[in-house]
Amino acid sequence: MPKKVPADVGSLARAYTKSAISTLGTLSVNAENEGVRQSAAVALLSFGWGKPKQTQVLTGPDGDAVAFIVRHITEGSKPPKK
Repeated sequence: MPKKVPADVGSLARAYTKSAISTLGTLSVNAENEGVRQSAAVALLSFGWGKPKQTQVLTGPDGDAVAFIVRHITEGSKPPKK
């Protein structure tokens, strides 16, 4: 029979934040495996600074930027005034 999961698993997990960050810091510097060091460093940067935004520049056949026109349609609303 499966064990009951606590109602607030998030708060239980957050109780280990300091320990987890400390472990990631230690691994990012001292782990023997380069992949482990890199993964720990990426995790620290992502948690501390957020994941970097990815951007793409699209160009048409002539090399100029492609323009997108986005129209928001909401049922029952009037079109915006120009």
